[in-house]
Amino acid sequence: MSKLKIIRYGAWAAVIVLAFVTAVTLITQVIAPSANRSTLQPAAIGGPFELVNAAGETVTEADLEGKPSAILFGFTFCPDVCPTTLSEMQGWIEALGPDADKLNYLFVTVDPERDTPQVMGDYVAAFDERIKGLSGSRQQVDAMLQAYKVYSKKVPLDDGDYTMDHSAAVYLMDADNRFFGTIAYNEAEETALLKLRRLVKETPEAS
Repeated sequence: MSKLKIIRYGAWAAVIVLAFVTAVTLITQVIAPSANRSTLQPAAIGGPFELVNAAGETVTEADLEGKPSAILFGFTFCPDVCPTTLSEMQGWIEALGPDADKLNYLFVTVDPERDTPQVMGDYVAAFDERIKGLSGSRQQVDAMLQAYKVYSKKVPLDDGDYTMDHSAAVYLMDADNRFFGTIAYNEAEETALLKLRRLVKETPEAS
């Protein structure tokens, strides 16, 4: 093989290696989570709210500060999504052990006309006492749904009753009530627990 061919092959090999390294770098930048978590917490999600707990006490975002939170929006007449997710939340609480007490757990109704504060309290009591049910007036609930960008729609049924279509994800907020991420409906338990443990770990106030 001539010296010129060797030089050419060497140059081609260098180009291929450079292209591969560049591609890997770009893929890593896209897939890998940013070291600055501010890119993962849109300011548009979350904000002030004022609701009522089962004891008739006013609850606001200030009552959550100091601990990160896992928030589910739903309603007590929900046939599957809400009871399934609350059962999963109960499992997360048990699996987290001592770390479970470092988080707030909320179930916020999207149907305050039927879900009074007392109804919400009785409903969540069947799962875990650390899960707090919240309701309020239609105006109060709608204000929180808007702040958290939660989809909710009343759907009429043939018998004259209605059901509610709504967002199914669990919203994760840090100890300063900033958006941290979500746990999807029916997400694998191992993945959900990783997110919750990361939320606790990355929140100094919860340590």
